[in-house]
Formats: sequence, structure tokens, C-alpha cells
Amino acid sequence: MLKINSAAKTDIGMRRSNNEDAFLARPEIGLFAVADGMGGAAAGEVASRIFVDTTQEIFAQVSRQPEQDLYILIQEAFRLGNDRMIGHVASNPQDRGMGCTAELIVFSGDTYIVGHVGDSRTYLYREGKLRQITKDHSLVQGQVDQGLITPEEAKRHNFRNIVLRAVGTDPTVSLDLIKGKCLPGDIFLLCSDGLTDLVDDSLIRVILSSAHGLPDKVERLVNSANTAGGSDNITVVLCEISSI
Repeated sequence: MLKINSAAKTDIGMRRSNNEDAFLARPEIGLFAVADGMGGAAAGEVASRIFVDTTQEIFAQVSRQPEQDLYILIQEAFRLGNDRMIGHVASNPQDRGMGCTAELIVFSGDTYIVGHVGDSRTYLYREGKLRQITKDHSLVQGQVDQGLITPEEAKRHNFRNIVLRAVGTDPTVSLDLIKGKCLPGDIFLLCSDGLTDLVDDSLIRVILSSAHGLPDKVERLVNSANTAGGSDNITVVLCEISSI
């Protein structure tokens, strides 16, 4: 059997007056999430909190579920979160335009399933290599895919923060579902773009490969983003897989 150890932190960063990120860490049921709110003022905070609270609610009664049921629960968390955000805006028109990007990962046995919308990311660090599991739903990622710009140019692009998919902005939400196998020693990273906009994958890999414990790795990742300018809220969730 496999065991999950975790550590997580959200940080306001160096330039923002409020934190629109939220996270969920429930290692006892293998459930983790990161949401990055959009909409400005308090609206982004409301959106990210709705997603995290909805996910917690959907999985509240879960102990061990068949894999197919987990797909359904993940989809339901995104669907219901989306509906609740749209309902909130209907009752609070001043929050029009709010929504969030979202990462949700569930572990069951030796399997992981990721639900992904937007430009927050999920990475897998395995045997010294870091791999981005998700693909950004963003304007610049589409241009990279078409060969119009390079990944390096995308990092500096003026429109790099324009997302093409989000939770709460349309009547229906389209999410990516990604499945894979876990191995002892794997470290999964869920994060908002406040980390990845400022910290290169090469430095993330170095930090994850260090001998430090998970809480220290989380601190080092957050500090690296703040040292690089801290222009956005920063949220980091780490999940490490080990044998029981």
C-alpha cells in the first residue's frame, strides 16, 4: 500500500493587498486542490473559496471509492462549483467576471486522477525529473502549440495571464481529466501561477530534489517566488508518495 505525506501554504505575495488563492489538503482521504481566483477585489477570493468548499463537500463522505466513481466526483466538484459561482454572480452583480482556475487531485491505491481547468498547474517529480502533467488553458499556450512563439517567449508575453478556460465564467465548464500511476518517492506539486510565472521549472526541480522535508520545500518554493518579485499570490501544495 501507498501512503501520502503532504505540506501546503498560500501566501499573499509582495504586491497584492488580498489573497485570491485557496487550497485544500486532505491526505487522509487522498484529496488535494488549489484554486486561483479571478475578478478582483473580494470576488476572486469568493470564487476560489467556493471551489475549495464545494470540493470538500463533494468528497466529505468518501473513504475509498471505485476509480470510476472518483471520475464522477471530480466532475461533480467542478460542475457544482461552477453553478454556485454563476448563482453567486446572479445575486451579486457587482462580482460579475469572477471565477477561478483550479487543480484537483485524488489518489486511490496506486492511481492518481487530476481535474484541471485554467493555468494553475500540477507537476510530478519522479526519479530526479520534473514533468508538468497539465497543460495551461491559456492564450499563450495555444500560440506555443501552434509554433507561433517559444515557451521562453510565452513566459514574457504581455498576454500570458489570459486564460481560455475557468470555473464560474460560463454556464458549463470543460475540464481535463488526467490519470496515471503513483510510485514510492513521487512528489506531486499543485500550484497557482504565482509560483510558475516567477520560478523556472529548473529551480522547482532543484528544490524538490533536495533532502529537506516537505514543509521546508514548500517554504523554499514560496520564498523563491517572493524573492523574484512576488507579483501575485502564491499557493503550493506538495504530496509525497511512500510505501507503508
